Amino acid sequence: MRVKAAKHTNKKSIIEWRSHEPLRLETFSDAVFAFAVTLIIVSLEVPKSFAELFETMKGTISFAACFTILFLIWNSQNLFFRRYGLNDTWTAALNGMLLFVVLIFAYPLKFLFGLLFSFSDATYTTNGKAHSMITEIQIPELMLIYGAGYTIIYLLFYLMYSNARRQAHELKLNARELYETQTIAYINLICACIGITTIILAWLLPLNYSGLSGFFYFMIPLAYFFWFSYRGKKSKKKFEVSGQQAS
Repeated sequence: MRVKAAKHTNKKSIIEWRSHEPLRLETFSDAVFAFAVTLIIVSLEVPKSFAELFETMKGTISFAACFTILFLIWNSQNLFFRRYGLNDTWTAALNGMLLFVVLIFAYPLKFLFGLLFSFSDATYTTNGKAHSMITEIQIPELMLIYGAGYTIIYLLFYLMYSNARRQAHELKLNARELYETQTIAYINLICACIGITTIILAWLLPLNYSGLSGFFYFMIPLAYFFWFSYRGKKSKKKFEVSGQQAS
């Protein structure tokens, strides 16, 4: 599964794969990610009526959003291990911290998307009474919790790629692979900075506008586009020129 997913995502990768079979560390990781998916599942019980079925199906969109984010994190971790095959103490520690954060933030992630896709009816029912899912004063705290999880995850990926970069000699990374490793490391750092900025905005904006800080996450695709465009042009110029000189 890991190898097939990585092949599909990594068809034109500059970094040669140094691992083709999952390590025990990855097998454990898969179990943790599977448990995280269980935590965000729409419902563990079969609906007993159409009304219950309808209420359950209303959570499908939020579940799909949560599942997509977890899959992207899993796939990023998968590609890292396929590229470098590292199993050293520091990699194991960073991966363990990553899995811990994924588990801790499964419920906040589910709550956030449940809130976003509840549209105007942001309530839950207990003993026949409707209650608000969140108050206005709690919104900055929610953005802080989500932003902290997002930031930590990308900081951990940055540290993992930085660790691979430090072991370039042992991994026998060529100049272009090292350049690509640095590129990926820094895009993770940029994403972490976006998370930090979102947290700051959530606290600085007036209370009734603090939720708008979440729109800053739309900077992520722009950051990917401009960063990889810049690094791609620089790489083409650097390695094509050096290749021509060598020939």
